[in-house]
Amino acid sequence: MLVFDNEKEETLYTKIKVMGIGGGGSNAVSHMVRKNLKGALTIAANTDLQALNSSLAHVKIQLGAALTRGLGAGGDPEVGKKAMEESADEVRKALKGADMVFLTAGMGGGTGTGGIPIAAQISKDLGALTIAVVTKPFRFEGIPRIKKAEEGLRNLRDKVDTLLVIPNDRIIEISEKELPIKEAFAMADEVLYQAVKGIISIINQKGIINIDFADIRTIMQEGKGEAIMGTGMGSGEDRAKEAAREAIFSPLLDGVSIQGAKGIVTFITGGESLTLKEVEEAVSLILEEASKDSKEPDLVFGYAVDPSLGDKVQITVIATGISKQFFNWEEESPEATQSEDISVPAYLRKQRDKPAFLRWHKPQEEKE
Repeated sequence: MLVFDNEKEETLYTKIKVMGIGGGGSNAVSHMVRKNLKGALTIAANTDLQALNSSLAHVKIQLGAALTRGLGAGGDPEVGKKAMEESADEVRKALKGADMVFLTAGMGGGTGTGGIPIAAQISKDLGALTIAVVTKPFRFEGIPRIKKAEEGLRNLRDKVDTLLVIPNDRIIEISEKELPIKEAFAMADEVLYQAVKGIISIINQKGIINIDFADIRTIMQEGKGEAIMGTGMGSGEDRAKEAAREAIFSPLLDGVSIQGAKGIVTFITGGESLTLKEVEEAVSLILEEASKDSKEPDLVFGYAVDPSLGDKVQITVIATGISKQFFNWEEESPEATQSEDISVPAYLRKQRDKPAFLRWHKPQEEKE
């Protein structure tokens, strides 16, 4: 079953499509629609017909109707794979014409884990720049699900141009309070949304120095493999450098460094008072960190003025070609964990350890 919202398809001015696969991916896409994601057509693909019908995506695809009869994959990635293969023609039709395709899924389940490598291959065969933005399971979801996620990431890695992996456990660690399970998954959806929105905004935002789709394609194809993405916000005297440091040492990167990256995409947004010297200092800091013990990476850089930021500076960094094995789930001993800097007050440590979008933007209910 393939359901199109034709009006939405025709009004899009970009050729970017976001496909959520399985329950986790479809939930993430619905969250993006609720957040009014701009510049992309959203697609939900699922074996669970009941869940699919509740999706807010512009296009809905029932995967493996004959195989699963709309009842889901039962947590079996092999069923998810076969369901995606059964519905390959419908997936191909939905993705056709896209210049860039984002694929998102919660790794460790059946439909998303088994289906996303097949969808990635279809997207690549159509000539689209293919980026997977996926989550690793919370540890409370259990070892079997974690092992399925590991295997799924291994199968996916070579099928995409760029792989962004969000570790769900870091979301719990940076939260200031005990999260109900529903809220923890909602926060994971928000992180996926911010990652997709960040890349789309870099392409579509018109600035003094623009980054176009060709720039992004070059960096992400030549730096094929795992990637990391961070966003930082700074204010005050060293605002640009503060934002750059926060972007490249984001707590959501789970200890992964940009050192040795093959390509760097950097987009800086600031108020009208932002100076060329500040921009130069921020970019130099990023390149210096990336080129430690290795050659300097290819850099694509953009800059835009946003008066609404006032004296703040926001920097988004995408580093591609990272050698970190995101599917390496080695248990950490207590001695191996990094100790806290007790010279920094506790409330500042908590604030510093939250991603920029969580620190600088209040939840919707707090705004009202």
